[in-house]
Amino acid sequence: MKEIPEAIVCEGCDAVYHRAPLHEREIARCPRCGTELDRHPGAQKARILPFTVAALIMFFIANLFPIVEIELRGLRSQTTLTGAVIALAGEGMSLVALLVLATTLLFPLLQLLILVWLLVPLRHHRRVAGFAWLVRAMQSLRPWGMIEVFLLGVLVALVKLSSMATVLPGPALYAFMALTVLLTAVLAFDPRGFWTLAEGAAVAAEDDPPAREEAA
Repeated sequence: MKEIPEAIVCEGCDAVYHRAPLHEREIARCPRCGTELDRHPGAQKARILPFTVAALIMFFIANLFPIVEIELRGLRSQTTLTGAVIALAGEGMSLVALLVLATTLLFPLLQLLILVWLLVPLRHHRRVAGFAWLVRAMQSLRPWGMIEVFLLGVLVALVKLSSMATVLPGPALYAFMALTVLLTAVLAFDPRGFWTLAEGAAVAAEDDPPAREEAA
C-alpha cells in the first residue's frame, strides 16, 4: 500500500512539519511565518470536475452565439466574440485583437482543457503523464484569463449604447455571465488540492488492483 506523504514544507520559510489531518473548514498555518500550509478541501474535490465541464459548455455557447444585437434607424447588427476580434484586426488594431483573442479565448480554453485532462483520469485513480508540468502550466495561465474584464467592458459599452440605439442582449452575454461565475468557483480550487487528489488516486489504485481474468 502506498502512503500519502506525512511531511509538509512551508512555502514561506521552508520549515518542515508533520501533516496533521484537518477537519472541514480548518486551515493549517506555519507558526513561524503564518503562511498557509494546508486546508481542508471540503466538497471542492467533488465539485471541481462538474463545474469545469459546465464552464466548458458555457465557453462554447459564449463563443458560438451573438453577444449583443444593436438596432439603429432600422438597421440591425450582431456579432460574436470571434467576429469582434476579426473586426479589430481588420481596422488595423492587430495588437488589441491579439490581446482579446489570447485573454478571452485561448488562455481560458487552455485552462479548462487542462483541468478536464487532469481530473477525468484522477476520477479513475490514474495520473496522466506530465501531471506536474500541466499543473504548473495551468497556474501560469491563471493571471492571463480575463473573461471577467471583458464582460465588464461589454456591460459598460451596452449601458452607453442604450441611449443611442436599441440594444438586445444575445445568448452569449448570458453565457459569459455564467462562465464568469463558474470560472471563479473553479479557479478558487487550491492548487495543492491537485496533488492531494493525485496522492489519493495512487493510494486507491494500490488498494484496488485490477481484477485478474480467470482462466477458461
